[in-house]
Amino acid sequence: MSRATTSSRRKQTTLAVLLVSIAAVLAGCGQDDNKHAEQKPALDPAFLVAQNDWRAQRRDDLLRPDGWTSLVGLHQIQLKAHYVGTGPGSGIRLAVGPDKLGMITDGVGHVRFTPEKGVPVTFNGEPLTKAIDLADDRQPTPGVIGFDEGKGLLSVIERGDRHYLRVKHADAPSRLQFTGIGYWDADPSWQVQARYIPHPAGKTLPIMDIISVVTPSPNPGAVEFERDGKTYRLEALGEPGGELFFVLADRTSGHGSYPAGRFLDAPAPVDGKVTLDFNQAYNPPCAFTPFATCPLPPPENRLDLAITAGEKQYLPPKQKKS
Repeated sequence: MSRATTSSRRKQTTLAVLLVSIAAVLAGCGQDDNKHAEQKPALDPAFLVAQNDWRAQRRDDLLRPDGWTSLVGLHQIQLKAHYVGTGPGSGIRLAVGPDKLGMITDGVGHVRFTPEKGVPVTFNGEPLTKAIDLADDRQPTPGVIGFDEGKGLLSVIERGDRHYLRVKHADAPSRLQFTGIGYWDADPSWQVQARYIPHPAGKTLPIMDIISVVTPSPNPGAVEFERDGKTYRLEALGEPGGELFFVLADRTSGHGSYPAGRFLDAPAPVDGKVTLDFNQAYNPPCAFTPFATCPLPPPENRLDLAITAGEKQYLPPKQKKS
C-alpha cells in the first residue's frame, strides 16, 4: 500500500471521527433543549383562554362595520359652509358616497348638516329630510349621519378649537384587506401588580395627539410596578374612582411594536392596588388608518423597558406581502 493511499485513508478516518463527534455534541444539545423545554411550566389553561378571548374580541371590535378599520376620511371644517360629497363641486371631498351628500355649516358652538334633496340619509338611524344640528364627540350624544344604505357614517369631532368631519365606511380597504394582528406569546409574568398613587382632585395631564392638538386630560393618579428588580411609573388617565387608561411607549416602540406607542386599560384600583396586564397592550387606531387622531404617550410614560408582550406593530397588506 502506498504512502499516499495510507495518508488519504487516515484523513478520511479523522474526518469521519470528527463528524461523529459533532453529531454527538449536537444530539446532546438537542437533548438538553428538550430537557429544558420539558422543565418549562405549563401555562394555566384559564389564563390562555382569557387571553385568547380578549384577542378575539379585539379583532371583532376592529372589524365592526363602524370599527376603527372602517375610517376613510378626516376633514377639517375650515369655512363657514361646505358642500360634502364625492363630486368636484364639494368643498369637502369624500372618498366614497354620493356626488353631493349635503351641506355642513359651522356656526358658533354648533355644526349643522343640511341633506341634499333626494339623497337618502339618516340621523342617528332615523330618516332625515331637514337640517339638523350635529353634536360632536365631546357631547353626551354625538350625532351620526348615515349614507350608502348605512354603510357610510359621518360625524363631527372636536380637537382643540377645531371641528373635523370623521367619515367611516364598511367597504373601507383598511377593513376589507385587514391582515390580522401579531402578538408576543402570552406570558403570565407580564400580569403585574402595581401600587396606585392617587393625585389631588382635579389634576390634569397635557396629552398631545397625532395632529398636534394638546388636550388637558383627567389624571387621577399614577401606578408603580417592578420588573427585573427596577421600579417603573406610569401616569393614568380617566375619571377618579373609575377604570384607568394608559398611553405608553417602551423599548419595543418602533422595534416590534407600533412606533407611536400603545394603549393599556386597567380596572379601577382596589385597596391601593391595580393589575396591569401588558399581554393586553394594544395598538392605537392610527396603527390601522391615517384618519384617526390618536393621543401620544406623554414624556412621563416613556419607559426604559422592553415590554415584550401584547400587540406587535400592524403590517398593512403591502408590507405584509414583502
